[in-house]
Amino acid sequence: PTFFSVMSNRFSDIELREEEGIPTEEFLESCYAIVPVLDKLGPTVFAPVKMDFVGNIKKINQKFITNKEEFDTLQKIVLHEVNTGVAQVRNSATEALLWLKRGLKFLKGFLTEVKNGEKNIQTAL
Repeated sequence: PTFFSVMSNRFSDIELREEEGIPTEEFLESCYAIVPVLDKLGPTVFAPVKMDFVGNIKKINQKFITNKEEFDTLQKIVLHEVNTGVAQVRNSATEALLWLKRGLKFLKGFLTEVKNGEKNIQTAL
């Protein structure tokens, strides 16, 4: 077994809601489950990535906990922020989601390079 195969909350287990999109709580739980990977990869090298990652998760979670029923999907959070004119405000949940997506994409690319045999961390990054 690998770290990823035994994770309690995996992105692949999230069931999309047909019309409503990605469930917020399950998505956040999966994001938090990834954080220990950053420690394993290098607590010093990946410290800034981890801080950014965790900060963005917390921003989304802060919005979610203000009204769990209304914000039960990521799409509902974004639509609410767009409709209220705060989506592009610094530290909005929408901005945090954008940066979290970029962080996840970066991590996936890095891990793919390592999986494909890249031994040099700088090259993989």
